[in-house]
Amino acid sequence: MPIPEDVTGEEIDKDVRQELQSLPKTLADDVAKNLVMVARLLDEDPEGAYAYSRVALRLASRVAAVREAAGFAAYATQKYGEALAEFRAAKRMTGNIDLWPVMADCERGLGRPEKALDMAGAPEVHKLDKAGQVEMRLVAAGARRDMGQLDAAIVTLQSPELAANSVQPWTARLRYAYADALLAAGREREAREWFAKAVEADRDGSTDASDRLAELDGVEFVDALAEDEDENRGEGGDAAEEEKD
Repeated sequence: MPIPEDVTGEEIDKDVRQELQSLPKTLADDVAKNLVMVARLLDEDPEGAYAYSRVALRLASRVAAVREAAGFAAYATQKYGEALAEFRAAKRMTGNIDLWPVMADCERGLGRPEKALDMAGAPEVHKLDKAGQVEMRLVAAGARRDMGQLDAAIVTLQSPELAANSVQPWTARLRYAYADALLAAGREREAREWFAKAVEADRDGSTDASDRLAELDGVEFVDALAEDEDENRGEGGDAAEEEKD
């Protein structure tokens, strides 16, 4: 896989760079560059990120950061079995439980929501930080929905974090999930209220809460280009009528 000239490998997190010090320098640099490309492409080109992750994995499969990056690239391309295997490998290497929620979500992706719920009730969850616990709650609610348990999903999302007025990195997604579950349960008025709250918290546009809110309010978005074309056609028709006169 070609690496753009502007990628040096120095862009990666210092903790990852430290992990790579166990490798010969030239190899460490090559792995670092591939990891930079994984991070760069993960959102906009998941397949591209996945391809770079496979190169990094081939070069340094015994480095936990490489296994984790490969896991996220596989997860982004919906290769849930592969992602779960990589996350488990990274967890074995480091003993770190930060990946627990995304591992549970892989179980959902594999059609095993009951397994995801088992993980949500496991002792590991108590070792997660606040962000991890909120993520686990989102996964558990999703698993409930997978099983057709809408009311249980709604109850799962009801929490001090949902009720808090302060905005945290997870607030918009938590409010959005709650609004979406309410809407699925036919509780439209409450759903509208929580989509509005999600919009307030969504400072970086991580959800489409504003679009969902507009839909509930009956707002239709018109394509500006299509509108211009209609106007131009209208103007052309008027001119033709004038010529006939």
